[in-house]
Amino acid sequence: MQCKNEAAEVVRPLANYPPNIWGDRFLNYAPPDEVTQGRMEQGAEELKELVRKEILDVHKDPKERLVLLDDIHRLGVAYQFENEIENIFRNFYKKMYDDSSYKDDLYYVSLRFRLLRQHGFNVSCDVFENFKCENGSFKDCLASDVQGLLSLYEASFLGVHGENTPDGARSFATTHLTSLATQLSSPMAEQIAHALKQPLHRRSIRLESRYYISIYGSKAFHNEALLKFAKLDFNLVQILHNKELRDHTRWWRSLDMVTKYPFVRDRVVEAYFWILGVYYEPKYSYARMLLNKLFNIISVIDDIYDSYGIIEELKPFAEAIQRWDKSCIGQLPSYMRAISQVMFDTFDEIEQDLALEQRAYAVYYQQQQMKAMFQSYIQETIWHHHNIVPTFDEYMRNGIVSSGYVYVITAAYQGMGELANKHAFEWVNETTKTIKASCILARLLNDISSHKFEKSRGHVSSAIDCYMDQFGTSIEEATKVLRSHIEEAWKDINEELTGPRNVPMPLVLRVLNVTRTLYDVYEDDEDGYTIGKFIQEKVATILVDPIEA
Repeated sequence: MQCKNEAAEVVRPLANYPPNIWGDRFLNYAPPDEVTQGRMEQGAEELKELVRKEILDVHKDPKERLVLLDDIHRLGVAYQFENEIENIFRNFYKKMYDDSSYKDDLYYVSLRFRLLRQHGFNVSCDVFENFKCENGSFKDCLASDVQGLLSLYEASFLGVHGENTPDGARSFATTHLTSLATQLSSPMAEQIAHALKQPLHRRSIRLESRYYISIYGSKAFHNEALLKFAKLDFNLVQILHNKELRDHTRWWRSLDMVTKYPFVRDRVVEAYFWILGVYYEPKYSYARMLLNKLFNIISVIDDIYDSYGIIEELKPFAEAIQRWDKSCIGQLPSYMRAISQVMFDTFDEIEQDLALEQRAYAVYYQQQQMKAMFQSYIQETIWHHHNIVPTFDEYMRNGIVSSGYVYVITAAYQGMGELANKHAFEWVNETTKTIKASCILARLLNDISSHKFEKSRGHVSSAIDCYMDQFGTSIEEATKVLRSHIEEAWKDINEELTGPRNVPMPLVLRVLNVTRTLYDVYEDDEDGYTIGKFIQEKVATILVDPIEA
């Protein structure tokens, strides 16, 4: 839709975004009283020690131990035992090639492969040779091993470039799981459907833990203490998240941004939910606070460029940010001044905070990414204004930046302490292969999900449009090609996981997690952050509904 501004006789390309559906729900959040929360914390601490003893039990059968560790991860409480789990996986890796136990057990071998690769150990695909025929295909006799197939399927998504086995394993497992799903009863049929919809490696931990807690009790040999601990921990962390969201909402409301920018997406809650996929653990509370502020700022700026500003206003805006000069604010149109002031004030506040850690340099890298974002936005504005459809490569070079994910990853590192040093920010700033892969995923998944909506309002050409225009293909053919690029990008990310890594594992995991969140907010034909329909249920399961103990 276009809107005519009578005072300036300007036609503005308004998008008519759906309104905020949450109202004051989180603004008015009241946590449990101290006695109740104290009782919950005490109970959780007692259960945690029981689980720790289970983890450290060296007499456990190796398969039983691996299954326990997998359950702990999927239940979302692995962060409570990081050192213990790391040591166990290191020992598993050291002894792996001397361990002949369960070598014919597809479930065990696949599970071990996946968990070790997820923890950064470069396990060879040769471990699957025992399950193949002489021609290299997987043996037909495996087709009835449901647990083994599901484990193989999940492991196949940890493949890297140059490996044929994971791709073959995925095809083989997918074919047979799809066939078996219609023949199996609950809960296995639901678990297969859940996996086929989204593999575990691409699911954000907090959403997966909420799902897995709901089915873990139905497992024949589940650990009752672990289940009780996971439920209590989920609820305690949810209380913390609600407090954070309440305080963040108060900050955003105090700036009166909703009134000043009625044309932008009012998505403070959805943004906070998105960021929980990057890090949900209590120790990252400060990092979440910084990332939320920086995320909300760029979201408003994105909408100014996307659905309100005109090129005569947007060019000076971009030029002012390139100079990073506060005195330029007064020369901007009135609707740009408020967000510019918030941006400069927030950057100053973060710089002062990080100076106490001798890490004020981190803000410089955030400034550079903000400048880069403005440059990418103005390039898209120019293309749109002149009705130019760039080549696919031209679009993607710019789209890697306009996706916002270099900016988001840099922002995610701001509050992570000494781990995120200058080397880490340089690694991000150089848009290395791993960072580029995450941005490619962000750009393409966004474009695929929002294509229909954006076309209806005359938006700048998307990756789909550019590919179709350049190569003369249909939407279906273009989308298929883009999905192949997505798969290649995942292999780049997996290569960083399995080393040698350029930065510490916790920083690599932020890149992995920020990439996983894309599947939380984008589905095939809908951008959940923009439209907000399917994402509502996800937000509710994480932030609204506690788990019954």
